[in-house]
Amino acid sequence: MTSATNLTPIRDVLARPEARETATGVFITIHGHFYQPPRENPYLDTIERQPSAHPFHDWNARIDRECYQPNAFARIYNDRGEIEGIVNNFEYMSFNIGPTLMSWLQRYDPEVYQRILDGDRKSAERLGGHGNAIAQVYNHIILPLANKRDKYTQIRWGKADFRSHFGRDPEGMWLAETAVDYPTLEALVDEGIRFIILAPSQAQRCRVLPKEDDPDPQWHEVGGSQIDPTRPYRCFLPDGRAIDIFFYDGPISRDMGFDELLMSSHNFVGRLGQAVRGDGRPSQLIGVATDGETFGHHKKGTEKCLAYAFTQEIPQWGWTVTNFAHYLDLNPPTWEVVLKPVTAWSCAHGVGRWEDDCGCAGGGEWHQKWRKPLRDTLNWLRDRLIDIYEQSGSRFFSDPWLARDEYIQVVRDRAPENIIQFFYRHQCRQLSQAEQVDALRLLEMQRHSLLMFTSCGWFFEELSRPEGVQILRYAARAIELAGDVAGIQLASEFRRRLKAAPSNVETFVNGSRIYDQLVVSSQVSFEQVAAHYAISSLFVHYSERENVYCYEATQLDYQKQQMGALTLAVGHLSLMSQITRETVDYIFAVLHLGGWDFHCCIQPFSGRLAYGQLKDELFETLAHASVAKMMVVMTQRFGTHCFTLEDLFAEERHRIIQQLSENTKNRLDQLYAQVYRDNYGILMAFHREELPVPPELQVAADITLSSRCLTLVRLLANHTGDPQPMDNALNELEGIAAEADTMHCQLNIAEAKTVLEGFIFQALQSVLYGENVEDIEGTIERLERAIAIGDKLHLDLCLNRVQELYFSFLHNDLVPQCIDAETENCRWDRQQIPMLLQLGQTLKVDVSPWLN
Repeated sequence: MTSATNLTPIRDVLARPEARETATGVFITIHGHFYQPPRENPYLDTIERQPSAHPFHDWNARIDRECYQPNAFARIYNDRGEIEGIVNNFEYMSFNIGPTLMSWLQRYDPEVYQRILDGDRKSAERLGGHGNAIAQVYNHIILPLANKRDKYTQIRWGKADFRSHFGRDPEGMWLAETAVDYPTLEALVDEGIRFIILAPSQAQRCRVLPKEDDPDPQWHEVGGSQIDPTRPYRCFLPDGRAIDIFFYDGPISRDMGFDELLMSSHNFVGRLGQAVRGDGRPSQLIGVATDGETFGHHKKGTEKCLAYAFTQEIPQWGWTVTNFAHYLDLNPPTWEVVLKPVTAWSCAHGVGRWEDDCGCAGGGEWHQKWRKPLRDTLNWLRDRLIDIYEQSGSRFFSDPWLARDEYIQVVRDRAPENIIQFFYRHQCRQLSQAEQVDALRLLEMQRHSLLMFTSCGWFFEELSRPEGVQILRYAARAIELAGDVAGIQLASEFRRRLKAAPSNVETFVNGSRIYDQLVVSSQVSFEQVAAHYAISSLFVHYSERENVYCYEATQLDYQKQQMGALTLAVGHLSLMSQITRETVDYIFAVLHLGGWDFHCCIQPFSGRLAYGQLKDELFETLAHASVAKMMVVMTQRFGTHCFTLEDLFAEERHRIIQQLSENTKNRLDQLYAQVYRDNYGILMAFHREELPVPPELQVAADITLSSRCLTLVRLLANHTGDPQPMDNALNELEGIAAEADTMHCQLNIAEAKTVLEGFIFQALQSVLYGENVEDIEGTIERLERAIAIGDKLHLDLCLNRVQELYFSFLHNDLVPQCIDAETENCRWDRQQIPMLLQLGQTLKVDVSPWLN
C-alpha cells in the first residue's frame, strides 16, 4: 500500500515548515471524526467485558489496537517490507475525538493519548499556532433536537473537556452527525466557536460577499450538494453575527468510507488532485472528512496510506497539508452561505433519524416506529428532571444552571479537593455533608439526563441494540437519582410511555419490556457492591482501603476462618461512592460451602457491640462444621435475602470461576500428560504412517504440549534478570515447538502471545537502555530466539511496541550519538554497534543506510 523506492527521507519531510503568511496554491485537509458510543456501566463508571470484542476486553480496547494506536504510530515501509518511517498521523490530519473516548485513552492507553496531544502541539508549531484538534459537542447529542439550555451545556462541556486535554480553547467544533440549525449556530457563536464542518448537502444557496462595488451579488442555489467545497463560507445569523463553515468534499469523503480509495496512497492523492479547480484562483482547499475509525478499524491498514500521503505523495505535488483553522486564518471567507433549516449528513429527512420512522437506518426490513415514542418519552423525562433540578438545586446552588455548566470540571477530576473548590464557587450557603451528597446526586441526575440523548440510541434499526439499551440505562440512573433526592418516583410513568415504542424483536414486544429485561436487571445497589467485595475477599487480599470500580471500600474489620470444607468471612465495610460521595456502612458474612456455592448476607452496620456479638456467634457456629446450623444462624441474623456467585459483577465472577476450576484443570492436565507419555510411540507411528490419529490421543497431545508451553513462557517472563533460567526455558520452548509440529498439534496458548510480547519488549529495553551493556550480545540472542519461537508456535506476535521503541532509539540515540558523530555520549563500543543495527534487521526496521 505504501512502499516505494526513492522515498524522500522522512526526517526531512517532518522538518519542513509549512505555515505561510498568505494562502497560495493547493491546501489539503483530511479530517477524522474519532468517536465511540459510550459503553460505561452508569453505576460502576467503567466498561465491563464485552465478549463480542474478543480477544480484547471491550470494543474501545479493540478499536484502540486497530485504529488509534496504528494512527499514532503509522508505518511507512520500504520495498523490502522494512519500517522506514513512523508517522504520527495526528500531527498531519485535522481531527476531533469524542470526550468520553479521549478520557478512556487517557486512562487506558496513555502512550497513544500523549501522541495525540503531541500531534496537536506539533501541528500548531508548524501551522502558525493552529492545532489540528477541534472540539466536539460533549456526548454526541443531536443539537437541533435539544432544548436551548442543553445546547449550551453540551457546547460548554465540549469546550471545557477539550481545554483540559489540549491546554487551549478550540477554534472549531464537530457537531454530532453534522446536525445543525440556526439556533445551534447562534449557541456556537455565543460560545466563541469560530468554524464548523458540514456536508455539502446541508447548504441551500451561496453568493460572493457583498462589496461596495457589488452590494447585492447574485445568489446561487446549491441545494443538491452543488456547493463548491474548496473555499470557506461565512454564514450570517439574523442578528448580523456570523460563523464560518467548511463543506467537505462529498464524493471523495464517501469513497474514503465506503469504497477502496484508501487502499493506495497514489490513487488517493490522485483523486484529491481531480478535485482541484483549474480556474486560476490563487488558493484552494481540498477538504475531506470521514469517521476516524475508517483508518485502520473499518479499513485495515489504511493508516499507512495516510502516513505515506502526508509525508511523500502530497509534498511531491507541491501541496500543503494543513487544517481548517490555519487555512481560515490565511484565507478568510469571500463567500457567504445560507443553510437549509434543519439538516444532518446521515439523514435525508433533516434530523428524522433521531425522532421518527423516516426510513434511514442500517438496512433490512425492520421498522423504526419506536423512535418517536422513545424521543417523546425521554423529552418528558428531561422536562420532569428540569423541574426537580430547579426546585431542589435552588436549595444548594446560587445558580443551579451555572453549576451544571461547570460541573464538567468535577466530571473531569473527582478528587475531593476539586469537589470542595466546586462547592466553594457555587454553593448558596455552607452545605452539610449530607447536603453535598444530594447536590452531587442532582448534578449526576442532570449528567445522565444529557447522556440519555446520545445519538447512537436512535441511529440503528432496533431499540434493543446495545446503543438503545445504553441510553435507557442513563435514563434509569437519572430516575433513580431523582427519587433519592426529591422522593419523586418517575419509573412507572416512564415504563408506561415506553410501551408506545414497538420493538422489532418478538420477545421484547416494546420499550417497556426492554427496559425491564435489559435495563432494570443491570442496576447496581450499594448492597451489591458490598456483596461483591465480600465474596471476592475470599480470593483477593484487600488492603485497608481499595477502589472497587467507582467506590472506595474501607475495611474496618475483617476475619476469615476455615473449618473443613467451609470457609467463613465476616467483616465491617464502609463504602463511599467517588461520584456522589455517599457513604454507607455494612456488615457482611459470606460462607463458601465449596465449589460454586456461596451464601453472602449483608445488613447495615448498627454498632460495634451488635457487630461483635454477631461475629462471635457466627464463628462459634462454624466450629460445629455444620452447614445446616450455619444457614439457620445466618438466616436468623440477616434474614432470608442473600447473594451468591451469580450476583458478582461479571469480570470478578469470571475470574473466581476460573480460579475455582484451576484445581480440576490441573488434575485433568496431569491425566492427559500421562496418556500422552504412555502413548507417545503410538502417536509417532500414526503420524509417521500418515494415518488418521485417534482424536482421544491427539487431544492428549494438544493439551499436554499447550500446558507445558504456557508453564515455560510464564517461567521465561518471571526470570528476565537471570540468564540461566531464561536460556533453559528457551531451549525447552524450541523443543516443544518442534514436537508440536511433528505431532500436528493445535495448541491452545493464547496467553503465551501476550506474555512473550512482554518478554521481548523488556528484553529490548534492557538492551537499549539497561545498565549492563556488557551482556547485550546474550540479551539480543535471547530476544531473537523468543521472536523465532513465537513464529514456530504460530502466535502471530504483535511487535509494534518493540519496533516503535527500537525506531525511536535508532533515530534519537544510536545514529546521532554513535554513528553520525562519535561523542562521549555513546554507551557502546564500536564492536557492539553492528550488533545493535543487525537487531534492527530482525525487527524489520530499515537500518541499511548505516549497516552498509
